[in-house]
Amino acid sequence: MSMEPELIELQELLPTGRPGLGRTRLERANALRIAPATVRKPAQQQAPGRGHHFQSAGPSTHTWCDLCGDFIWGVVRKGLQCTHCKFTCHYRCRALVCLDCCGPRDLGWDPALERDTNVDEPVEWETPDLSQAEIEQKIKDYNGQINSNLFMSLNKDGSYTGFIKVQLKLVRPVSVPSSKKPPSLQDARKGLGRGTAVRRRTSFYLPKDAVKHLHVLSRTRASEVIEALLRKFLVVDDPRKFALFERAERHGQVYFRKLSDDEQPLRLRLLAGPSEKALSFILKENDSGEVNWNAFSMPELHNFLRILQREEEEHLRQILQKYSRCRQKIQEALHACPLG
Repeated sequence: MSMEPELIELQELLPTGRPGLGRTRLERANALRIAPATVRKPAQQQAPGRGHHFQSAGPSTHTWCDLCGDFIWGVVRKGLQCTHCKFTCHYRCRALVCLDCCGPRDLGWDPALERDTNVDEPVEWETPDLSQAEIEQKIKDYNGQINSNLFMSLNKDGSYTGFIKVQLKLVRPVSVPSSKKPPSLQDARKGLGRGTAVRRRTSFYLPKDAVKHLHVLSRTRASEVIEALLRKFLVVDDPRKFALFERAERHGQVYFRKLSDDEQPLRLRLLAGPSEKALSFILKENDSGEVNWNAFSMPELHNFLRILQREEEEHLRQILQKYSRCRQKIQEALHACPLG
């Protein structure tokens, strides 16, 4: 098996009107080979998924359904989550789950060595604003330390291009459009998938060691990296279901930090150097419990408010009914007691 790295070229991130910019390094033979992971076709019969052990999701669970793709919203009545494979869905979607449970997934984490940090927590290396001369020197130093052809190159407009490696360590399944034939490269380039209404979806678990190399610009944001990865492989899940993390090893401890949407991964790569121990990028589920409500549309937010109101009314009705039954039992006991 060839150990040649698989590369994904993000051509849509190139500046418009300047097609020749950085083309020398973009037109490498292996930078255009896009091979989506093999999708295991589901059985023709719509048999229920086997092996799942669903329980009510925790109160901090704010995520997207792995079956229908819609946001799971609620305060009291959240969705369901399999305790084994972490498949998460709405209550209404439980009966439609056909994907078999894969069991607990060992993604190579070592909890004793890991420490999650927030976006707002400082990291040990600073991210200063570099002058053009400092950027040129950093790129020269970076290229002198790597043993591959994944160089960084400076563009005439002052930006620079380079490669970042993203490890896909996803516990939950991803969804692609359900079709009789596997997605082709032409389909990916046409942008079919998430941009159109998808009614039939095929879910599968990604291999735990999936790694993708992306050719990006220095101004490419973390959110664009996530969207490009999903678009290239026709993943129809909402991009907000995922988050890009940086991983760093310092003082015998492994640190994780979720990148904000506007952070620039290639800039972080340049500042940290090529060492994977100093910095690496990992795509994980965005299960931190934090919700960026500003990212939702007005109709979505109004719908959430209606759901919240219905849930509150139902919860109050159940509480009042419970107390009413208790009060009735006490009153019946009082009437049954003999006087005196």
